Amino acid sequence: MDTIFALATVPGKSGVAVIRVSGPDALSSCVTFGFEPPAARQAALRRLNHKDRGFLDEALVLVFEDGASFTGEPVVEFQTHGSLAIVNAVLEALKEIPNFRSAEPGEFTRRALANGRLDLTQVEALSDLIDAETEMQRKQALKGFTGRLREKAETWRADLIHAVSLLEATIDFADEEVPVDVSEDVNRLLSGVLKTIDAEVEGFGVAERVRTGFEVAIVGPPNAGKSTLLNALAGRDAAITSEIAGTTRDVIEVRMDLESLPVTFLDTAGLRMTDDTVESIGIQRAMDRAKAADLRVFLKGDGDFGDLEPTEMDIVVQGKADLRADGDGISGLTGAGIQNLVDRVKSVLLSRVASAGLVSHQRQNDVLVEAKTYLEAAMGFVGSGPEHYDLASEELRSAIFTLERLVGRVDVEDVLDKVFSSFCIGK
Repeated sequence: MDTIFALATVPGKSGVAVIRVSGPDALSSCVTFGFEPPAARQAALRRLNHKDRGFLDEALVLVFEDGASFTGEPVVEFQTHGSLAIVNAVLEALKEIPNFRSAEPGEFTRRALANGRLDLTQVEALSDLIDAETEMQRKQALKGFTGRLREKAETWRADLIHAVSLLEATIDFADEEVPVDVSEDVNRLLSGVLKTIDAEVEGFGVAERVRTGFEVAIVGPPNAGKSTLLNALAGRDAAITSEIAGTTRDVIEVRMDLESLPVTFLDTAGLRMTDDTVESIGIQRAMDRAKAADLRVFLKGDGDFGDLEPTEMDIVVQGKADLRADGDGISGLTGAGIQNLVDRVKSVLLSRVASAGLVSHQRQNDVLVEAKTYLEAAMGFVGSGPEHYDLASEELRSAIFTLERLVGRVDVEDVLDKVFSSFCIGK
């Protein structure tokens, strides 16, 4: 196997740059720079010298032994000064070592998976952790990275193996002193697994939204103050505002951290009847995005909401409160009512987050839905009597195999390339 290396920190000028080397010959990189590998897990200050380029830099060197590193392989990390010239010189020197090559995106993590240091759910959570922009995303990603979903899958697997053993004992030893009717115990085990899998599947939508971000659409008739409100929320002029109806013709997005919630506010075209072809397209896009949004804020103005009607989960407020004698409603121009609106949006979304499960990726959800199908079929066969226990056993074996795919033990090559393509080179 090749030894791989890469810059593990962000490219560019910085105080410190970390260059990671992993593989069977990783320790020889130290010899290339003119010193013997330091003791494992003890930081050592060393001069990096090259036979042709001379003195490259003074670096802090860390060695991790085989089986005790992130990848599970021997690893050396060089913490150099964060100069582009220094980093490039060190990388060029490593490239000259036989059997050394630059790492591909996500290859360090892929080796960690292959060497049993991480399971596939942890790999996906690690990607989420790197991409996390809000506190809530960080907390959710850490649940997966610390193995919470894997632990739950192991519990499901153990219960299903127990259920299979009960069924097969009845099948294989029907003439001996074993219980013939094991349906009650088997059903109890399967019901418990199904109940917890159902909870994860039901919580998937919200968990995925925490990972990718909620969408809140601002809708209403023309000149209700939608674009001004978006600009006030964003703290900048993200949308063009004017008194001319139809100014906003496309959906304008502003992503923000709403007190730990990842939220994208959408400014949409004013809802009205129009003969303008381009504006009509914008209105249709507004309708489509608003219907797909997690929450809609309806601003009342001079006009109705057309074919888009508020539901009990939506927020309806009066726009342009600064122009009203009673000051009722919300104003993006003066800021009146904005904090109250933000609090209402946050309250609605937080009430949904409470139902979020550990499953936050479509792949994970698809696996659990497939496992559910096998479990429900198995319960049907168990209910049909001992003569169908062999069929129930086969369905349970399929369910167990499917759960193995959840954590990446079997049949994952078709998804690995997609998973690791989102990683940076040094991870």
